[in-house]
Amino acid sequence: MSETRRVAIIHYWLVGMRGGERVIESLCRMFPGADIFTHVADPSKLSATLTRHRITESRIARLPMARRHYQKYLPLMPRALEEIDLSGYDLVISSEAGPAKGVIAPPDAPHLCYCHSPMRYLWDQYHVYRDGAGRVTRAMMPLLAPSLRQWDVTSAARVDGFAANSNHVADRIRKYWRREAEVVPPPVAVQDFAPARPGELGDFYLWAGELAPYKRPDLAIEAFRRLDKPLVVIGGPDSTVTRLRSMAGPRTHFLGKAPFEVLKDHLARCRALIFPGEEDFGIVPIEAMASGRPVIAYGRGGILDSVVEGETGLFFRDQSVEALVDAVERFEASGLAGAGPEACVARAGHFTEEAFQQGIRRSLAAIGA
Repeated sequence: MSETRRVAIIHYWLVGMRGGERVIESLCRMFPGADIFTHVADPSKLSATLTRHRITESRIARLPMARRHYQKYLPLMPRALEEIDLSGYDLVISSEAGPAKGVIAPPDAPHLCYCHSPMRYLWDQYHVYRDGAGRVTRAMMPLLAPSLRQWDVTSAARVDGFAANSNHVADRIRKYWRREAEVVPPPVAVQDFAPARPGELGDFYLWAGELAPYKRPDLAIEAFRRLDKPLVVIGGPDSTVTRLRSMAGPRTHFLGKAPFEVLKDHLARCRALIFPGEEDFGIVPIEAMASGRPVIAYGRGGILDSVVEGETGLFFRDQSVEALVDAVERFEASGLAGAGPEACVARAGHFTEEAFQQGIRRSLAAIGA
């Protein structure tokens, strides 16, 4: 790949540092001269790796309170993307989970889309999002969604090649856009985690992440109330912690939004990570395995690409309290809790930044870029 070509990286919005933004960081290290285009950006919440690059916002950023309420402007984003002038760029890489792939690339510039997920609120999670929306949004979604879906499919046809972060996402790309995608797992900073020293393991299980409903922290909390076993919950927001605390048993402890060192310590010392939600990929299970600990997970979604059942964790197939209780009991009888960290650490080693960048290079070569 030429180091002199002009590269444009398109991301839906840059308002924090989560998994999608870590992908952009890795792409920036691959293409240190790349320019970034996004709908809205908050430089105060971005890493130095990103702010070293020129970041250009779409017209969405000029709308009232856009940096706080950017998602409310979703119906205007297709036009905003198509107004971005990419003349003179030799390569376009879009990062899709919100609208990003709909830019119009120059005719001789290959366009690779790295897809974290087709927009959930338009496709498989449409009814979940609508049911949980406010009155005005709930009324507007049926009016706006059909045209947005048409644009989403049309803009997929402009892309030269897709890379998906998991087989789960590749299946949805095939279902909704009728396109094939190479699976390229996102980069995980596995080097930042390490197993506990012998004798330092605790007797608690761990749930960690954003306390969002689809991640099902409620399921874990109720299961461990019934089991009467210790569970540590790391994550926020505080308002959700307050609500969940009321349903928890006496052996469940909430640490809120804990610092990284606290999360790292608990990942290394827990008996297992509890992962009861369905996610497109799931970074926390990789971090748990990099810490030498197994995962008890709901067996759907991206987790099927990372956890090896019987070696680095166990699955339960029904997303219910009863199924999770049974999985914990099976786990304790299996001997996995007392196994050494070697298998888990080795599995986590498949999800490094080097592996991600190699996958991106393969995807680019497939489209002649």
